[in-house]
Amino acid sequence: MNKIHAAITAVHGYAPDYVLTNKELETMVDTTDEWITTRTGIKERRILKGEGLGTTDMAMHAVNGLLEKRGISAEEIDMIVFCTTTPDLSFPASANILGDKVGAKNAWGYDVQAACSGFIYGLTIGSQFIETGKHKKVLVVAGDKMSSIIDYTDRTTCIIFGDGCGAVLLEPNYEGLGVMDSILRSDGSGIKHLHQKAGGSIKPATHETIDNREHYVYQEGQAVFKFAVTNMADVAAEIMDRNNLTADDVAWLVPHQANKRIIDATANRMGVGTDKVMVNIERYGNTTNGTIPLCLWEWEDKLKKGDNVVLAAFGGGFTWGSVYLKWAY
Repeated sequence: MNKIHAAITAVHGYAPDYVLTNKELETMVDTTDEWITTRTGIKERRILKGEGLGTTDMAMHAVNGLLEKRGISAEEIDMIVFCTTTPDLSFPASANILGDKVGAKNAWGYDVQAACSGFIYGLTIGSQFIETGKHKKVLVVAGDKMSSIIDYTDRTTCIIFGDGCGAVLLEPNYEGLGVMDSILRSDGSGIKHLHQKAGGSIKPATHETIDNREHYVYQEGQAVFKFAVTNMADVAAEIMDRNNLTADDVAWLVPHQANKRIIDATANRMGVGTDKVMVNIERYGNTTNGTIPLCLWEWEDKLKKGDNVVLAAFGGGFTWGSVYLKWAY
């Protein structure tokens, strides 16, 4: 029998309606549209508005759209891997909350917290359950309501992040299509450069932590940029070398949308031209876990069966990695 590969058989995404432009940010913090665009490539980002709405509400839209597209019911889903940095609650897992919202009554699942590399991690995890024959239909959902942990008086972070969510369905493939290889890395010493200071078990919420604005993303931009440029580019090049892929062999690079300069550095390291790079950072900003599946969703009609696709990401933790897959439809 041919080897089982885990293939993406459907993809869908969701971005909230509210558009936060650079021009609006100019009225909130000391910055300019030109400064933001030059340094990040971002022009606008989406924000989830509405009382009581969280990450799983965006995920519900993405998953329902995916199920309709694939023509299957939620009850056919075996497992949900939910990649997020902004879960609805500390517990239960957002995977469980989402399963209830979409009616995936026969699925089990859990959350993966790998910051911006979450989708890469989650895709690799979900693939294992397909490749072993354990499951037939695995949902990998990735998204964040970053606006819930962003300080809109901090111009170093509020210009970067947005809200959004994407989802893919993994199913067995016997034609040699699907996830072919992955490389995942992490380095916990990066914590000092990118983290949330309070709200966890070492520093639970108090009046003091709230007054000190410690429940927001803290980032040392230059340090993170330096690590991201090197590691994301290196791991993408490494997965090409390991699978004997030339730049001509690669149909698409799908990079995490953190910063246009990091995206360009990764493409240059791989030798891939800009016409082969999926970029939508100018419209969505950095949706953390959601960036790569949102790109796949927007470029779905341009992807062809058999295309060699390289995914690459870098995130807080530090975490980084790359996945090589052959598009299956």
